[in-house]
Amino acid sequence: MDKNNSMKRLAFSEPFMSQRRKVVSGFSLGIGASLLFLTLLLLNASLKPPKILLFLQGSASAISNSSSSSSSSSSSSFSWPFPIRTTYPVTSSSSVTNNNNEERIEETRGVNASSEGFEKKKTLFGNFTVVRENATVNSSSEVHQFPLKTDGENVTSVTDIGNFTDTRVAKDLDFAANASVSSNVTLVIDDGGSSTSQDVEMKGFLSLNDENCDIYDGKWVRDDSKPYYPLGSCPFIDRDFDCHLNGRPDSDYVKWKWQPNKCDIPSLNATDFLERLRGQKLVFVGDSLNRNMWESMVCILRQSVKDKKRVFEISGRHEFKKKGVYAFRFEDYNCSVDFVSSPFIVQESTFKGVNGSFETLRLDLMDRTTTTYHDADIIVFNTGHWWTHEKTSKGEDYYQEGDHVHPRLKVLEAFKRALTTWARWIDENIDVNRTLVVFRGYSPTHFRGGQWNSGGQCHKETEPIYNRTHLQKYPSKMRALEKVIPTMKTTVIYMNISRLTDYRKDAHPSIYRMEYKTEAERAAAELHQDCSHWCLPGVPDTWNELLYASLLKFGSGSWKS
Repeated sequence: MDKNNSMKRLAFSEPFMSQRRKVVSGFSLGIGASLLFLTLLLLNASLKPPKILLFLQGSASAISNSSSSSSSSSSSSFSWPFPIRTTYPVTSSSSVTNNNNEERIEETRGVNASSEGFEKKKTLFGNFTVVRENATVNSSSEVHQFPLKTDGENVTSVTDIGNFTDTRVAKDLDFAANASVSSNVTLVIDDGGSSTSQDVEMKGFLSLNDENCDIYDGKWVRDDSKPYYPLGSCPFIDRDFDCHLNGRPDSDYVKWKWQPNKCDIPSLNATDFLERLRGQKLVFVGDSLNRNMWESMVCILRQSVKDKKRVFEISGRHEFKKKGVYAFRFEDYNCSVDFVSSPFIVQESTFKGVNGSFETLRLDLMDRTTTTYHDADIIVFNTGHWWTHEKTSKGEDYYQEGDHVHPRLKVLEAFKRALTTWARWIDENIDVNRTLVVFRGYSPTHFRGGQWNSGGQCHKETEPIYNRTHLQKYPSKMRALEKVIPTMKTTVIYMNISRLTDYRKDAHPSIYRMEYKTEAERAAAELHQDCSHWCLPGVPDTWNELLYASLLKFGSGSWKS
């Protein structure tokens, strides 16, 4: 009877209604009841419940809820007040008036669920409200997960979280409550006939500005919209990094996006980046891994500029491997993106000893290049890879402070002292009202069978690491940095890319750091592979995407989002 009460009342003719005043026989009553029962069955079968499809912003295809049988629906932990193939019960309806005094329909939808059948994971989605125009979706007061499993095109069930690597279908969607950021979602209601779509604002992932949003905690997911610039399209990539031009046959290494677990990051909007950088100077300071990142940034930004001739290196250079200062000017925006070669950040020097002069590293002095970037608007520092070379790692008669050369000093202690010198210089010389300071973390290498100078290899790697247990030990150099930064007066944006980059064993130049004319040359190249730097396009594009997100999250002035 509850189902009957939920149905619309049937409209009967007046003569039929008048028969209710007559005394009917048992036989007539039975015939009437049977007819009424059959009528209700036919009417119920003709009702088609709505089907709901969610489209994430930027996705290439819909995430759709497929139908399930009535028997499976009845056994699900979700409860519905009427038969339907999805897991969203319509609990009430009312009218809403918009700014034009036009009446709209508002449907309040909710989910009643328990944790049974979901391996003790919270799988509630919370209550939300759908309005026909400019609707909003409000999450409840708890943190929930809404896992969807896909068969490649459609969501087939609401079950345990799966790992999906194709952005055209559902990933595992983790919706957090009390989220202060909203992403655009399209809701399509299919009533079996024509479909209507509404723009819906969904409070899903944590806000980029939420203190609990860790953009470096996540996973790599497949993204066919990448890269930001086509393979072979940017003339400013050093030949060592242009794997495509050097004959690498596969290209899947450019089809990955970093997806944080608890929040979302925006794609790097190159036009927006340049507008915010208008009249300013962005400088990358460090070793060749920062040159890797710098060339990536130049190529991403250049791709958005219509007249490519108005993007140029001010001295006309096209090769950037030699030590020095390089500056790309974006004429239409009156800004520059520079690279300053300073592999240690502190000063390389010489010491005159009794037995002659020898090279040292001044742990107590900054590199002389500081005059070229101390007044920049954004400075991105890095160091680390040159500290693994034989002379620095051995640490004998090499590290100098004042007039004293340490006979022996452990490399990690020397690294920490150099960072302390850098931190002190930042605090004393950087105008925090003008300059944003960023430090990008150490980028792991993926040599196997030896190191960079002893036959180490990484070629034939075409997929990232999927199992976290195969990742390397967290770099001790980054632990040292993480002890120095909190002692500083200056706020430093720390880009902790070590762990996320460690997954990407597939994206190094390996043997594709130059073009080989013969098979003999290619075979010889296998003895000297590059498993430190990264192909471009590639992983450094993601670093710049995270830099963009970090500037929006922590930046000031034109970077306030």
